[in-house]
Amino acid sequence: MSIGFGHLARIGHLYPSGGLCDFEIQQMAPEGVQFLTTRLPFRDTSIESDRTLIDDIEQHAQLLADARVDLIATNCTAAGVVNGPDVINARVKAATNIAAVTTIEAVLAACDALGVRKLGLVTAYSEHVVAAELAFFEQRGLSIVAEASRACRTPFEQGTLQPQVWSNIAMRLPRDFDALLISCAGIRVTGVIATIEAEVGRPVITSNAALLWYCLRTLNIAARSPGYGALLSE
Repeated sequence: MSIGFGHLARIGHLYPSGGLCDFEIQQMAPEGVQFLTTRLPFRDTSIESDRTLIDDIEQHAQLLADARVDLIATNCTAAGVVNGPDVINARVKAATNIAAVTTIEAVLAACDALGVRKLGLVTAYSEHVVAAELAFFEQRGLSIVAEASRACRTPFEQGTLQPQVWSNIAMRLPRDFDALLISCAGIRVTGVIATIEAEVGRPVITSNAALLWYCLRTLNIAARSPGYGALLSE
């Protein structure tokens, strides 16, 4: 790979079309790691839209393959819950012959790395999507001991909310958890991860931070991103 902006890695980034926060993962990335984004059709946050997000994922993944990326990351936490990470990754890999990861598997790996068994959960989802995510985690041995949501009807709405919205919700939760998950790749939360972590006294996992961490681990990149919580500092 030639020296340049992506001299450590170029990572393909499949992201919901109505979302505004695809910049967050690049903002946290260490120097030399470049994310290239292609969008998947997604205009509301219903569970049906989560399901159909990947209807034509092969076509979109192939566009990223044109940029000779080293890895392709599908970055929609709820879509990973609804469709299953293994299904998504298999389809992307079959279409491109490039390794693939999803946000929800990154979150699970982060929980495992941090020794998490009891999880606090903050989301931007409707009750149906929250219910699906709760069941997903519980089926995998994670106990959700505190949960709160600020339900948004569209990904555009998710991205317009100020980071302080998520800080306020997180800090009101009972603190019986091992770690706090702020679940949604479409919200602005990167700049307040460290603040929330200091306040609650537990590791804070966000969708974008977990995905970045998992991509770095998958590609054996040792560079880290301090300032965005314990997960990316280790």
